[in-house]
Amino acid sequence: MNPQTVAERAAWNRLLLALPDPHLLQSWEWGAVKGQTGWAAHRLAWQAPGQSAPTAAASLLLRRLSRLPWGVAYVPKGPALDWTDPAAVELALGGVEAAARQRRAIFVKIDPDVDPDSPTGQQVTATLRRRGWRPSAEQIQFRNTALLDLTAGEEALLAAMKPKWRYNIRLAERRGVQVRLGGPDDLATFYALYVETGSRDGFIVRPFDYYALTWRTFMQPVDAQAPWASLLLAEVAGDAVAGLILFGFGATAWYLYGASSQRQRSLMPNHLLQWEAMRLAASRGCTTYDLWGAPDLLEESDGLWGVWRFKEGFGAQFAPHIGAWDFPVNRQLYPLYTEAMPRALDWMRGRHRQQLVAPDSPAGDE
Repeated sequence: MNPQTVAERAAWNRLLLALPDPHLLQSWEWGAVKGQTGWAAHRLAWQAPGQSAPTAAASLLLRRLSRLPWGVAYVPKGPALDWTDPAAVELALGGVEAAARQRRAIFVKIDPDVDPDSPTGQQVTATLRRRGWRPSAEQIQFRNTALLDLTAGEEALLAAMKPKWRYNIRLAERRGVQVRLGGPDDLATFYALYVETGSRDGFIVRPFDYYALTWRTFMQPVDAQAPWASLLLAEVAGDAVAGLILFGFGATAWYLYGASSQRQRSLMPNHLLQWEAMRLAASRGCTTYDLWGAPDLLEESDGLWGVWRFKEGFGAQFAPHIGAWDFPVNRQLYPLYTEAMPRALDWMRGRHRQQLVAPDSPAGDE
């Protein structure tokens, strides 16, 4: 169960690319940028007996609790392995459990992209339960996503879209929307759009420096095996009205950050922007486009229903995953951290909100 610790960036990314379906959030670069928020990445690999190469790997993020000897651990979208191989699953889970225990984590969380309805998913969830893992009440990433197969080619991709989506792409082109590649100097423009989007849609936006470091890290890859990112801006007469940042690693591209203005929305810049992102991903050798996020349930009552309908219009397929699972390393502290502490924080936020918001004013988003 003793892991190999990988301390060199290129070696780690090569190792991931040799395993099935390497995920961007397991890359060396993602672990490095999470250091901005207090996470330390421990990059570990396990090799099964008789194998000449690692069987599984995990970028385990650890964050220490202030003034306490314990911490919490997270393996985002991992560990990386062949989830159809029961022996590899046992090896990886045992390794992650031991690594978290050694580092005095209260618990460790994983959220791999495994289909719960498949025979593999059913076997994996049974193994997790047998080993003492629990479905987590806190999902860090979206549980489900929307996927596009890019191997069919541009004509087939367009044909698979809903007619209105094809029409909107052509409308944007006819009405003068232009999509261009941006560089680091354009990040402030994209951030302004992102702030506007967050204000409109009610999500919290971090300070510019946090995103700038993250985006620049991936926009300036150091070699061909490093993950990459490209900024795309949709402009009307030189005015940026929408944008997205496309990430790539291995055969997959991810649409992680998107932003748009209320200006010129009738010209459908977001439709053309997504189309150009698909074309760019395919040109970079990607075979799958992950549109990052889909509802927990395919019902109109779900808060992501509108987002899903937009993605589905491009021909994206709903891809369910098993979601986040926790392994309680410290069974006494785990319920205190995951149940009592969130209730206390919610109570304190409620009191704080009462003090700041006038009785006749609507409470804003946190």
